[in-house]
Amino acid sequence: MSGITKEQAQNHFDNNFNSWIREMGLTIEEIRPDFVSMRMPVSEKVIRTGGMICGQAIMALGDTAMVFAVAASVGRFVPMTTVNMQTSFLRAAMGDEMFCDVRIVKRGKRLVYGDMNLHMGDPEVTAAHATTSVMLL
Repeated sequence: MSGITKEQAQNHFDNNFNSWIREMGLTIEEIRPDFVSMRMPVSEKVIRTGGMICGQAIMALGDTAMVFAVAASVGRFVPMTTVNMQTSFLRAAMGDEMFCDVRIVKRGKRLVYGDMNLHMGDPEVTAAHATTSVMLL
């Protein structure tokens, strides 16, 4: 068990993240050791011309989800910072909600590597794929 419940994770999000990230309406859908799934409702705040979700919102969702995947892996919330994030946009992201599923690939003493699948509800139809690493501070 990760030691972090879905409710604790959502409470941490609601009380510790910047207002512009909270305004995206992100929710924790699932959290367990080395895995998290977050949901972002699609609103006027995150779409661009043509009704597609903008890349900045997609990357913000992924970066935020990684924080919770790391916390689940470590067993608690710890100070961390993003080192890098490589994102490939594979198709237009359109719909009512987007999900980001993050799996921790490797956790070292200071660096944690994650793999992200960003999709519109069907994990088999990837809208964007990202790999990322964070440094534990």
